Amino acid sequence: MTTLSKAPVRYVDTPVQLRRLCDRLKDSPFFALDTEFLRESTYHPQFCLLQIAAADQVACVDPIRLPDLDPLWQLLYESDATKVFHAGFQDLEIFHHLHGRLPAPVFDTQLAAPLLGYGDQIGYAQLVEEVLGVTLGKGHSRTDWRRRPLSPQQIDYAADDVRYLVPLYLELRRRLEESGRVDWLSEDFERLTRPETYRNPPQDAWRRIKGTRRLKGRQLAALKRLAAWREETARRENLPRGWVVKDDLLCHIARLQPQNPQQLKQLRGLSDKAVARYGQDICAQVAAACDDAPEKAPPRPPARTPRQEALLDLLSAVVRLRAEAQNLHPNALASRKDLEKFLADPAGSRLCQGWRQQVIGDDLVAFLEGRRHLRVVGGEPVLDEAAA
Repeated sequence: MTTLSKAPVRYVDTPVQLRRLCDRLKDSPFFALDTEFLRESTYHPQFCLLQIAAADQVACVDPIRLPDLDPLWQLLYESDATKVFHAGFQDLEIFHHLHGRLPAPVFDTQLAAPLLGYGDQIGYAQLVEEVLGVTLGKGHSRTDWRRRPLSPQQIDYAADDVRYLVPLYLELRRRLEESGRVDWLSEDFERLTRPETYRNPPQDAWRRIKGTRRLKGRQLAALKRLAAWREETARRENLPRGWVVKDDLLCHIARLQPQNPQQLKQLRGLSDKAVARYGQDICAQVAAACDDAPEKAPPRPPARTPRQEALLDLLSAVVRLRAEAQNLHPNALASRKDLEKFLADPAGSRLCQGWRQQVIGDDLVAFLEGRRHLRVVGGEPVLDEAAA
């Protein structure tokens, strides 16, 4: 355990303090990062606090009080230091939104944990407890991080998110190096630093809406236009998508094809204020969809037969046996969806690429081809070479 748990927390809310902090951190080979943000009433996350730690110090940076964060951006984007996160997607999304690009290289302890036998998508507090034996408090999990001043207790609670991330990273990295698995994570970490990971193209917005399979033809064409319009509107006005029009209402509008705002007023759940604000735009999207080629509903995957389900169960058993032998969490090797995609296209599956091919992909292919088989020995399943 490092001595970081005893280090005082620096609260940084002036330009001088920020420059000094960044000067102290610039030669560190790594630093741990976390953010506090709110997005309940906005489309874009509201950046409220940044926590940062290195081997011998921890600080909370206040982006609300600071006039600019230029020294911090320089540290993040120009340093070769490893930026350590736990479940870093949303933190990195903030950096991408504010600065238009992403810091690299990164290390995510949530992605690393399953390669050492811990649960898939394990939470930070649970991982800290299991690896470091430290139980973190939960007393300020409902804090409104926009409000100032923050209390010493709130600052200390926020600092814990990086205070223990440093020794957690060092321990996980040490174990990964011992097992020769550090490189296994390269592709996953690289994906976190791709700008396209954080983009939401308006033309694809309809894919996130449930209930689209019940729409077809002109209805589905209308939904695609409506979803794209809503995405652009929410982004422009910085509002949650559901504050513009809720998902179920969007589907209902696409189904009914209203021609004017007066018809929109007949829909339950759409307020007069929303009709006045967006009614003309909504009806314009519906009308424009009439000129689009009718859309075919996404095909439903065919129902699997009992034999196909049994085959998936057998492949899952192979995955579990290999995961146990390698001290891996099974989902780190292959989820049920991974196995479904593997059966549909083995060569194109991620299970036959990179490190997964060596650990599980070759075995799955051999099992399907009859070169491996499952049998029971002493009441336990075993994966063996098939007899010649």
